Amino acid sequence: MFKVNENYQKLPGSYLFSTIGKKVSAYSAANPDKKIIRLGIGDVTQPIAPAIIDAMHGAVDEMGCAETFRGYAPDLGYEFLRSAIVKNDYQARGCDISADEIFVSDGAKSDSGNIQEIFAQNNKIAVCDPVYPVYVDSNVMAGRTGTYDAKTEMWSDVIYMPCTMENDFVPEFPKETPDIIYLCLPNNPTGTTITKAQLQSWVDYANKIGAVIIYDAAYEAYISEENVAHSIYECEGAKTCAIELKSFSKNAGFTGVRLGYTVVPKELKCGEVSLNAMWARRHGTKFNGAPYIVQRAGEAVYSEAGKAQLKEQVAYYMNNAKTIKEGLKEAGYTVFGGVNAPYIWLKTPGQMTSWEFFDYLLENANVVGTPGSGFGPSGEGYFRLTAFGSYENTVAALERIKKL
Repeated sequence: MFKVNENYQKLPGSYLFSTIGKKVSAYSAANPDKKIIRLGIGDVTQPIAPAIIDAMHGAVDEMGCAETFRGYAPDLGYEFLRSAIVKNDYQARGCDISADEIFVSDGAKSDSGNIQEIFAQNNKIAVCDPVYPVYVDSNVMAGRTGTYDAKTEMWSDVIYMPCTMENDFVPEFPKETPDIIYLCLPNNPTGTTITKAQLQSWVDYANKIGAVIIYDAAYEAYISEENVAHSIYECEGAKTCAIELKSFSKNAGFTGVRLGYTVVPKELKCGEVSLNAMWARRHGTKFNGAPYIVQRAGEAVYSEAGKAQLKEQVAYYMNNAKTIKEGLKEAGYTVFGGVNAPYIWLKTPGQMTSWEFFDYLLENANVVGTPGSGFGPSGEGYFRLTAFGSYENTVAALERIKKL
């Protein structure tokens, strides 16, 4: 008789955004005349930049000719893309990262869930609270999180680092010693971040205790303040303690195209075992490479035209963030984020829970956001809105909320 992975049965409910989708679908079916504005899921709305589209068209044409046709992609990704990544994302910022430390994939979400596979089951993970659900859920599936307490909404074998209004949503070193530390900066969902000096202290801490930092830098393109690092490898000693995840989804609008990469430095070792070699083995065994057409699109992100066009798109979304933040403040809300990230994190009014506020906004303003409690227990009493909608919808949503 076959058996299933019982760790899946430990997961409470469905994935956060699946639950939101079901709620919104049910409301839409019951109220077909209502126009719903979605500022919940972090999906982009602006079309892919012209320079990138041109590159994709060129790659499609290549696939139609025997002389230029491409089959399976190299395990790590095509050299032309990895070289562009190294030059623009790392060498330009003074980071000593080489092409054979870059692993091209189909997105940061996949990598953030899969990276835990190369670590032993008895590693203790530490996560910010609130947290991007994939970090915890993928470790639940692996059997690394212990038992779930429905009352506290916490796992027995997970170290939680509360990020609340009282500590400016900045994690503090945990009292219990972790083996793996997940950091997402700029942060999803709170929209806040830390200075380069603060990040350096985390690198020093990880090296001191022998921990690995899984550093999710998916939103680095939205950083506007000079004292904030775009990569953890800007910090001294990071190559011996950190793995970095990067995405093309939010900076280049690739949510429907799918492309990302992970950096695993060769200096990162457990004793004599190279994590770079382990991830290369896992990557080559379980992944057949991102499509050639998509990787050519990724290369165009780093072209002069691509950079200029994407700078405009980032500015577009950050103007939305400014509009939301200022509008909510005028309406009397307590608001955070929106400076170095396209997320607005707000305090729910009165004594409303996160889900109560979700229902209130959906039913009375026909606006969809994300309940903070869906990101962890410390997210209760907060709510996330994204700046990825169109400007017109962003303004319309604020007008509706102000009328409540």
